[in-house]
Amino acid sequence: MSNNTEDRLLHEPVMVEEVLEYLCLRPGNVILDCTVGGGGHAGKIMEKIKPDGCLIGIDRDSEMLNMTKQYLSNRGCSFRLYHANYSDVDEVLKMANIDKVHGVLLDLGVSSLQFDRAERGFSFSKEGPIDMRMDRSASFMAQDLLRKISERELQELLKKYGEERWSKRIARRIIKERSVRGLKSTTQLARVIEGAVPVKRSKIHPATRVFQALRIAVNRELESLEIFLDKIHNFMVTGARIVVISFHSLEDRIVKNSFIKMEDKNVFHIVTKKPLRPNASEIEKNVRSRSAKLRVAERI
Repeated sequence: MSNNTEDRLLHEPVMVEEVLEYLCLRPGNVILDCTVGGGGHAGKIMEKIKPDGCLIGIDRDSEMLNMTKQYLSNRGCSFRLYHANYSDVDEVLKMANIDKVHGVLLDLGVSSLQFDRAERGFSFSKEGPIDMRMDRSASFMAQDLLRKISERELQELLKKYGEERWSKRIARRIIKERSVRGLKSTTQLARVIEGAVPVKRSKIHPATRVFQALRIAVNRELESLEIFLDKIHNFMVTGARIVVISFHSLEDRIVKNSFIKMEDKNVFHIVTKKPLRPNASEIEKNVRSRSAKLRVAERI
């Protein structure tokens, strides 16, 4: 594989040093990467657990897994990749014939590899279909959601999943556009959103929160996270750590509350009382890391 392909696959994993440090990796460990993506974190983890460790990788994107398989091969460490939702972690580990793991990583960010491909529909700056499926074998797209949803439901969805203050105005404008022209592309949708909100200087594009909300809804991301966090402790050895990187307050709140609940039950010890953030030099190198929050808990 060429270096170019390798660079492209890596896509700048977030907070790598912190992940490696807090997982407390040892040679021979079995580590579960629940959102293996382009393999950026996984490749670094494998360096620490080889020669006789094993990495189990899960991802909802089968196209990504095919690329990642190539990228992770020839690293002197065994690995197995599974096309699944991480909320089905129990089924994946059963298929892998593994009872317990020594560490768990869950990176909840959308991979740059998905984001940068216009045809995936995650980006409002690239002309593409309003798709946003993490798993392209799933039948339900963001476009299907927008075709069926009522104005009131859309307003509530944007408020709940996007924490969007202009949810009412945006929902009204989107539904109007739907009835007049139909909603056909990401850039069209972004223009409609821009036209709905007051012009003001902001670090983020007016469509950011709307696209986030639609993506979360289509992929049932928060439900998956809650299901996963309720069961993952069953598959961790004593002393195993779980590292979760989230990118918006809804996810971070779910992770924080789950860790507190598990600590109250004497299942987890919370290692990071407050979430860790990327340092200034990482944010400068990779602007998408700016909203990352990393939390760690240990199985007791």
